[in-house]
Amino acid sequence: MTNPPVCNYEGSDYQQSFWEQGGRDYEDRAEAIALKKMLPKSGKLMLELGAGAGRNTARYAGFERVVLLDYSTTQLAQAQQKLGRSDQYIYVAADIYRLPFRDHQFDAATMIRALHHMADAPKALKQIRNVLRSNAIFILEFANKLNIKSILRYGLRLQKWNPFSLEPVEFVKLNFDFHPKAIRNWLADLGFSIVRTRTVSHFRLGLLKRIVPASLLAALDGFFQPTGEFWQFTPSVFVKAKIKDGIQTDEASLNVIDLFKCPDCESEKLEENQEYLHCPLCESNWAVRDGIYDFRERM
Repeated sequence: MTNPPVCNYEGSDYQQSFWEQGGRDYEDRAEAIALKKMLPKSGKLMLELGAGAGRNTARYAGFERVVLLDYSTTQLAQAQQKLGRSDQYIYVAADIYRLPFRDHQFDAATMIRALHHMADAPKALKQIRNVLRSNAIFILEFANKLNIKSILRYGLRLQKWNPFSLEPVEFVKLNFDFHPKAIRNWLADLGFSIVRTRTVSHFRLGLLKRIVPASLLAALDGFFQPTGEFWQFTPSVFVKAKIKDGIQTDEASLNVIDLFKCPDCESEKLEENQEYLHCPLCESNWAVRDGIYDFRERM
């Protein structure tokens, strides 16, 4: 099966260059406010999709276990250095279009600053839907094409693409903006109901960020975020979605091996070895290196 291309941050210094040295303190604080307002207070098993170097992972402290999923092993290694190795965190490198998890395992999932890399967003969202349990919460952030800047640029004929149309726009290779209505439609088609919407990064302007302290800008952002229930014109939008009718399963096993399935043949009977997981059905081997389960390509 041919899957859409994947944006790979392998070997990237993204965490350092973009977040720590890139003047993004305001955005990070604003996103933390949105997450705090939307996250369940506690839970058993959280799936963090596009976890990167673990920027947000500590914000999921109410969950007993967190699975960090990213395509880049070097990003996951950075997360591991920050968070450590423990039973609380499980590090998984995988293609989101081929998630290596058994169905209906997670009672919550987040996907922050990752959907904009999805060439086939509905396909990625369907994979996420499959691994969530009944009544699970899914918090999704997406880059909004219907933002004030793009509307003004379109009105002044400084850009060709229409911010009011529903199709995604690829403004840079594997970087997409989405229309809020398209996101709502895709989630509804998959059986999600949106229970909350918050608009984020109202003040993402270089001049403002230079002259106003990030803590103050973020506090102001948090004040305006609830207006997302009525309109969405910011560059970033958070939605909290819940599965309407899902399959109720037993709680996920404490054994990590019981979370996984083979992404090639979807067999759930994997065998654990010291350096890899083996699928007896299709004879695939999936590497386990330095505490990271690697399901990107078979050994």
